[in-house]
Amino acid sequence: MSQHFLLSAAARSISLRKVLRMEEAEAWEVFCRIRWASTEGKPVCPHCGSLTSYDVPRNGRPRYRCKDCRKDYSPTSGTLFAYHKLSIREYLAAIVLFVNAAKGISALQLGRDLDVQYKTAFVLCHKLREAMASEMKGMVVGGEGEEVEVDGCYVGGYVKPANHKKNRRDRRLAENQSGKRRVVVAIRERDGRTVTNVFQNEADATDFIKARVAKGTTVHADEAKSWDDLNGRFAMHRVNHREAYSWDEACTNMAESFFSRLRRAELGQHHHISGLYLTRYAGEMAWREDYRRQSNGELFKIVAYRAASLRQSVDFTGYWQRGASR
Repeated sequence: MSQHFLLSAAARSISLRKVLRMEEAEAWEVFCRIRWASTEGKPVCPHCGSLTSYDVPRNGRPRYRCKDCRKDYSPTSGTLFAYHKLSIREYLAAIVLFVNAAKGISALQLGRDLDVQYKTAFVLCHKLREAMASEMKGMVVGGEGEEVEVDGCYVGGYVKPANHKKNRRDRRLAENQSGKRRVVVAIRERDGRTVTNVFQNEADATDFIKARVAKGTTVHADEAKSWDDLNGRFAMHRVNHREAYSWDEACTNMAESFFSRLRRAELGQHHHISGLYLTRYAGEMAWREDYRRQSNGELFKIVAYRAASLRQSVDFTGYWQRGASR
């Protein structure tokens, strides 16, 4: 019997112990090599792109002054980690903890591991999710001869049943629901990537699917009426899940595998996911599902590079300060 990849030594190419044993200067060197990979860690001015800078360190942290535009910058300037308060070694450790968690990690747990406030861990987790989701922005999957699975998973909107049986109502009916339930629609290419989005109901996802699935793709879906509008654009294989998991070449098991990971993250780690952030959690789980056969060292490099390549987060830079000012 073959060994599962996550149990093999190849899955462990970086460890939290290794990161925490780094000196701060060594951690900065690692971050610089990740951010400026094309120049092997040599600083590149984020303002003008110049390669000629000289050191002007401040408070023991690396800082540079561009010889061309004369502006100062640091390795984290213009990235998701701009205006950071923690040491760079703690950020690298946070990324290791984040990618090591196969079903995700809660902000409460990350805050305890790093000994930081819940607010700090909450914002950091969402910035890392933003780095993951940047890969899927505008992505189109499928193509001529390719197969894609489409399905939806309803999340949230729990309504507690009445205590006495005689007072209980059928919670499947719209009048007995809270209105907070949302559906995560997944488009998963076989042997490819997973693209997700959140809608009020499955029927609202038709335009999204048409925009993200290339023409000539064969689409697999269940018998829900929500997917009927796709018949005129794609070759369709449909399966009735009341009868079978797969039928007549139709199968959505890979999409269901993604939903399983999302459900386990919700129930086992986060316990509750607000509808406001559901898109971000769905994107994180899609990323984890797509990279499940990569070593944790590769995952670390990908997330760290994405975080270092993105500009400051519009949503989470000064997140709590904005809330206090309202």
